[in-house]
Amino acid sequence: MLPDYPFATPPAAGETFEVAPGIHWLRMPLPFALNHINLWLLEDDDGWTIVDTGFALDTVKECWQKILSRLATTVRGGRVSRIIVTHFHPDHLGLAAWLQEQTGAPVHMTLGEYLTAHAVWHEVGGHGNQPMLRQFRAHGLDGERCAALERRTGGYNRGVPTLPTDYRRLLAGDELTIGAQRWHVRVGFGHSPEHAALYSPDLGVLISGDMLLPKISTNVSVFAVTPMADSLADFLRSIDRYRELPPETLVLPSHGLPFHGIENRVNALHAHHQERLLVLEEACADPRSAAELLTTLFPRDLDTHQTMFAMGEAIAHLNRLEHAGRLQRLENEQGLIRFVRHPGASRRRETEGH
Repeated sequence: MLPDYPFATPPAAGETFEVAPGIHWLRMPLPFALNHINLWLLEDDDGWTIVDTGFALDTVKECWQKILSRLATTVRGGRVSRIIVTHFHPDHLGLAAWLQEQTGAPVHMTLGEYLTAHAVWHEVGGHGNQPMLRQFRAHGLDGERCAALERRTGGYNRGVPTLPTDYRRLLAGDELTIGAQRWHVRVGFGHSPEHAALYSPDLGVLISGDMLLPKISTNVSVFAVTPMADSLADFLRSIDRYRELPPETLVLPSHGLPFHGIENRVNALHAHHQERLLVLEEACADPRSAAELLTTLFPRDLDTHQTMFAMGEAIAHLNRLEHAGRLQRLENEQGLIRFVRHPGASRRRETEGH
């Protein structure tokens, strides 16, 4: 069953639309094939709470300035009381420091997201473009595509030109009071280190960030700093916890349209990934690298930006199959990593827990 979309048309850039009492939807442009991000304004007792900030583009800054000026003319006034960032990716964190400077509001994040942002920005501790390129070369990505990725060095910093130098830490299970409503912090894994979603039992609303999207599947990658991670298992366990929410919950995702139908969407994502795992397992009758399997997972042309995410996702699926005992990892003397179907994999697949 497809999700139910109560709002067919998103707001124009620089405009807002109220989707639930005290919750206002904003949509900002992105410079990628995925060309938009949804942001949220929540009415607070003494002003407004911002959830996510957008990519650092001049057009996005102009939209924010327009919105902040308009808020100043409302009965509630234009004060921003806090800025909540769901995770460190540039379309979410990009303008947090700028908005903090503009408004004086504190930034709220989980520890994992805050520290990862700084590690990626400064390219330290196994984060950054060079560790990623070493990982991709080990997984078979050719020199031409690696060179194109290398030319993107500094891409994160362009999306996040400045970082907050202080923040207020969010923990899983925290309860925030925003206006008259309670919001529970729900931490998820697999897409980013400690992604914070927000659920209001009073309103029946889940601000899901990137953890639950209505049409596209969330990118789930393995990063160079954690090369053996089972990110896909982490992600699927995280979204399973959304099943406990009431079926009428309104989900406010970072991409796509607000929707109803959590259970069906979680089921669909499980089915999608299980089908992809089976296809990859069958493709590994002979040893194959992640790069060799890109066209198996993504049978379409990929630009450089998409190749980066596709490689991370291919490695995540291959790691999942290895952890499940369905594939074996092979590494030759040159460090090239390939995967091959494990003897008895079909019996393991039948008993694998999801």
